[in-house]
Amino acid sequence: MSQKTMEVVKNLDIKRYMGRWYEMASFPSRFQPRNGVNTRATYTLNEDGTVHVLNETFTDGKRGFIEGTAYKADPQSDEAKLKVKFYVPPFLPIIPIVGDYWVLHLDDDYQYALIGQPSRNYLWVLCRQTHMDDEIYNQLVQKAKDEGYDVSKLHKTPQSNPPPEGDDTPKDTKGIWWIKSLLGM
Repeated sequence: MSQKTMEVVKNLDIKRYMGRWYEMASFPSRFQPRNGVNTRATYTLNEDGTVHVLNETFTDGKRGFIEGTAYKADPQSDEAKLKVKFYVPPFLPIIPIVGDYWVLHLDDDYQYALIGQPSRNYLWVLCRQTHMDDEIYNQLVQKAKDEGYDVSKLHKTPQSNPPPEGDDTPKDTKGIWWIKSLLGM
């Protein structure tokens, strides 16, 4: 069965998109601990137009994180199709892992977003707040379903309010959580 081409956001205002986003739900990924909570992403615009990516998650009270760089897949296109490059493991920056980051839906106020990939193996529901109204969440899930995603795989991410502040929490050894999750520990 051939799937239709995914619709993505056009003319993304990258400056408005910067800042912190909280993960409301996602397809479980080998890049994240299975019992991670308060997962979030913080995007910062670099001077060269690329985006610094900081992904954080908290496991058993400890903060794990991975950093990377995002950039437009095609600088000439008006579509919000980005590439994100992480170096894995983070303390041996020799093996770049590059993934697709497609903004499938974004509200006019840049308060919630639906992120996917052409493979449809990864999906994220993001929000500026630690809580999202069920009605909005369900609309985003329906949008993902319409785009051919198996939404039964969506796993809601627990978020505390107020969210933990990174500097106040014990640090996980940088990158260890990634290796543990990869090995299924």
